[in-house]
Amino acid sequence: MWDGCSLSYFKQEYTVFAFTLLLYVLRSKMALTLVSSNKCAGGFQKVFEHESTELKCKMKFAVYLPPKAETDKCPVMYWLSGLTCTEQNFITKAGSQLGAAEHGIIVVAPDTSPRGCNIEGEDESWDFGTGAGFYVNATQDPWKTNYRMYAYVTEELPKLINANFPTDPEKMSISGHSMGGHGALICALKNPGKYKAVSAFAPICNPMQCPWGQKAFSGYLGPDRSTWEAYDATVLAASYSGPQLDILIDQGRDDQFLSASQLLPDNLIAVCSEKKIPVVFRLQPGYDHSYFFIYSFMNDHIKHHAKYLNA
Repeated sequence: MWDGCSLSYFKQEYTVFAFTLLLYVLRSKMALTLVSSNKCAGGFQKVFEHESTELKCKMKFAVYLPPKAETDKCPVMYWLSGLTCTEQNFITKAGSQLGAAEHGIIVVAPDTSPRGCNIEGEDESWDFGTGAGFYVNATQDPWKTNYRMYAYVTEELPKLINANFPTDPEKMSISGHSMGGHGALICALKNPGKYKAVSAFAPICNPMQCPWGQKAFSGYLGPDRSTWEAYDATVLAASYSGPQLDILIDQGRDDQFLSASQLLPDNLIAVCSEKKIPVVFRLQPGYDHSYFFIYSFMNDHIKHHAKYLNA
């Protein structure tokens, strides 16, 4: 028979065991699995996989660790890629590692959407669903459970990076291309002071007014256009009241999506001019929408970020 003391002891031991097991489960969910590691520009270009709590699936992200990271904490630049991309496009084509190594910046590049969620229709279009998360938190079925890329990029991923790498949590910035340029701009505008710098290559500047954005927002956010405004850089800039944000945008003049009215940079520039938000907009003759364009001006963007991250 159990006496009072024995029962009390058993309950205490069981509670400790249950708590330990819970911690183990939580840590397992936060655990990173190394996918690849390559020496690059004196540092290491790595790719990791983890179980995402926001997206309810396995996610991969790339992280470049400059030589400085071996001995010191470093600021972090987040890169958001465009439609159809994975974490691989940026790390193999953009040439960011040399500049990141020179300025001591950790560069993190996540995937562009959840994958393998078995949602009907997720693989039917190149500009919606897989590879096209649009950096929003979906509110519509069947997307709302998994397609929460905004929360993933602004909340879950930074916590994961700060917990596992030698970062300075107070010094982060954000950049991106096309859909990812849209993502970078809205993350900075929606979170005044969170990002020390922002830049973009050929961003989708006014998604409420372009076919790509209208398709994505209708599917993820529903027909009520007022809910779309929370994810449109041009609309967000009109009401921005945070600390000064110096925006650098490069745009290829021969970009086929510029002429197709998918990007609409003039709309954002007009609002920023009205609101006195500093924007350096560079229209680059002869360049298109590709990574050849990004590679050509990546070092300028790294320098832009370094100016504020290393201040």
